[in-house]
Amino acid sequence: MAAPAAPDREFSFDRPDFERVRELIYQRAGISLQPGKQAMVYSRLSRRLRETGHRSFAEYLAQLERGGAGEAEWQEFVNCLTTNLTNFFREEHHFPLLAQALQQRRGKPLRIWCNAASTGEEPYSLAMTVAETLGEQASVKILASDIDTKVLAAASRGVYDADARGLTPERLKAHFLRGMGANAGAIRVKPELQRLIEFRSFNLMSTSWSLGEPFDIVFCRNVMIYFDAATQRRVLDSMHRAMKPGGLLFVGHSENFTDMRELFRLRGKTVYERVGG
Repeated sequence: MAAPAAPDREFSFDRPDFERVRELIYQRAGISLQPGKQAMVYSRLSRRLRETGHRSFAEYLAQLERGGAGEAEWQEFVNCLTTNLTNFFREEHHFPLLAQALQQRRGKPLRIWCNAASTGEEPYSLAMTVAETLGEQASVKILASDIDTKVLAAASRGVYDADARGLTPERLKAHFLRGMGANAGAIRVKPELQRLIEFRSFNLMSTSWSLGEPFDIVFCRNVMIYFDAATQRRVLDSMHRAMKPGGLLFVGHSENFTDMRELFRLRGKTVYERVGG
């Protein structure tokens, strides 16, 4: 029998419920939820229980496991439990290094992958760097992917608050349109910048990485921190196969893969180069 709901909780949520959530999000998205995340899980998933009319976590999770909720609800489950913290030019030290790499590859068609696009600030930061380094007509394509379909939809719209963090006045003027009238206080990414980017839903746990031609540059920042060591290894193996020899991998400030020297070698502060042919 389910434990009674806490006085301040609408639904009962006991330890077995939490462990089921941990197992399901690990299987589906490779995310290793820490034991102290019960309150966060309750807060985010209780909204889904209300919207779907379920009376308990046990009932909701059972329907997911049976397949009765359908793929759309699985996506909602994942969307609820993914974290989307971002701003323009976050971890700024990477962007001069990106500009240098672009200069070294000038005149060649380039493919860049941003695989944690979130609400779009990172892929648009990449696109701005491309435009400022090589020009808006450069032969560069950026694939921006995320497992969370809702944030990806927001990213593809390219609309932000005018005081969005990380943008200089010069970049605001060069790369954005200001909203007027009812849209005052908002900015929209210029079409010239948007044309560089393709947005696509993608799960790094997928067994099929049919992403087209290999990538010259990959941004995978602050993603691996949610994976355990075995999952990190599996993803990095797949990423290695998806990159060109000598391709660059940019990772988050707290991520370190120096123990995977057969795949990547350290080139700078949280920047790695793909090893092998």
